[in-house]
Amino acid sequence: MTSGRSAGFRNGIDVRVRLRRDGTTAEAAFDGAWWPRSRDLAVELPELIAALDLLDVRVERFTHPLQPWETVPARKVAVNGRVVRTGAFGTMHPQLVSLTAEGGRRIDLLVVPPEADALTGVRALRMSGQRDERSTPQYVLAAAGSRPVPEVAQLAGRRAV
Repeated sequence: MTSGRSAGFRNGIDVRVRLRRDGTTAEAAFDGAWWPRSRDLAVELPELIAALDLLDVRVERFTHPLQPWETVPARKVAVNGRVVRTGAFGTMHPQLVSLTAEGGRRIDLLVVPPEADALTGVRALRMSGQRDERSTPQYVLAAAGSRPVPEVAQLAGRRAV
């Protein structure tokens, strides 16, 4: 017997990945969104690729920024009996990942922070599926209610109190 929180579901709602209904456009900053459960890309990536397979998107290559992932997969990941090449780049936007699908189609996905609460995650996925060429990753995440954890800069020679 499986629980209501089976693999692929968060709080009973499938909120893993969403693509724009009207497809990709050159004007849009991204083509959909992905809400991973953790920052362990070695675990999350195979699940994303399997979910996209169900949407008839056959991923051949996956690229990601060096940050903010804690664990990254090897250069190749086996999913559903095939191999997907991976790569990391320091110049990529930290809130985006890029996929190359069969036929050379490029798909950029906004990454909803894994720490986001259920309402923020659902809102970000919904907003990312709408066509709005003005939307940036920062705009969508802010409008959805996501707040990054503030960083406190340490001054040289001083300790935080």
